[in-house]
Amino acid sequence: MKKVEIAPAGRLDCIKEYYFSKKNREIAQLREQGRDIVALGIGSPDLPPSPKVIERLAKEAARPDVHVYQPYNGTKLLREAFAQWYERYYGVTLDPASEVLPLIGSKEGIMHVCMTYLNEGDKALIPNPGYPTYRAAVTLSGGVCLEYKLKAENGYLPDFEQLEKEDLSGVKLMLVNYPNMPTGTRPTRELFEKLVDFASRHNILLIHDNPYSFVRNDVRLSILSIPGAKDVAMEMNSLSKGHSMAGWRVGVLTGKKEWISDVLRFKSNMDSGMFYPIQAAAAEALALGEEWFPQLNETYYSREEKGYELLDALGCTYRKGQAGLFIWASLPENYKGDCFQFSDEVLDKCDVFVTPGGIFGSEGTRNIRISLCVTKELLQKAIDKVKANFGK
Repeated sequence: MKKVEIAPAGRLDCIKEYYFSKKNREIAQLREQGRDIVALGIGSPDLPPSPKVIERLAKEAARPDVHVYQPYNGTKLLREAFAQWYERYYGVTLDPASEVLPLIGSKEGIMHVCMTYLNEGDKALIPNPGYPTYRAAVTLSGGVCLEYKLKAENGYLPDFEQLEKEDLSGVKLMLVNYPNMPTGTRPTRELFEKLVDFASRHNILLIHDNPYSFVRNDVRLSILSIPGAKDVAMEMNSLSKGHSMAGWRVGVLTGKKEWISDVLRFKSNMDSGMFYPIQAAAAEALALGEEWFPQLNETYYSREEKGYELLDALGCTYRKGQAGLFIWASLPENYKGDCFQFSDEVLDKCDVFVTPGGIFGSEGTRNIRISLCVTKELLQKAIDKVKANFGK
């Protein structure tokens, strides 16, 4: 019998396997070989959700009538919970029936939006450095990525003066993310006002990715809180980071009715809804009292100083006061290699993995990122390993 030989679709030629998918396998193999690796890479919260959330999940899962397909646009319960949460924390009023679309994680929302709006050859502005999924989603959708650089000397904010000089013909989308990952830069109303004005004048749909609002961040802002923003922007949010529910895959896309309807037209052909007990538990999480976020952040802030101590041991420099689950740092000035060589050297010598900033774009090649999603004890172990072995 002749064996089948078939090549992958050409669209895959422009992307690689997601960095952490590959790196996590490599780290797992090293651990199987007996190496005690402290991994400070991906931002997967190690803290559990609220006990109330877990109790609600278990209670709902025990029901015999909840194991069927759910509405493609999410249950009324979850849509209303998201709308109330937006009103409560961001001061943004949303119609739960038409302006809220629950997602199986906001990562899928990035792909849904790109597939909904980008034709072959359409352009999208993406940040450099930025979340690698932005580039992958634009490329897989047939779009063309135009980078806008986020530089330290400009506070890792878009350089609007430079953007105005660019050829913006054919640009349909602009992907934005504040609090920013990987740089930890916080949002301001002034920034969002500039973004809304820029998008309005150039007929560009803004897509704001907002999963880090509640982690090491006192400035809780939604771009939809800016006057006129609903006519130029959509926003994604997530329960992965601020509610410690990364593995549950619960996110949301918010925006005006017409755009939500457009995205639902694509999304409804890709999935068949979300397990009802997860939606009910997510609604429980969104209704948690004010005490939840301070308790969460107390843990992350307590780890921050250990993160600084580790970076000091590596000879890296950093800005204090970053938001989110990470610390973004610059390589030692006298280090001759790039971030990938630095990361490999730390792993080889110290059994500590730090993320090379270059995976987020060319503007990150002299940077690394460490995650605070590990205990203080593990951070101390990393510090001890680095002090004992790095630079020798």
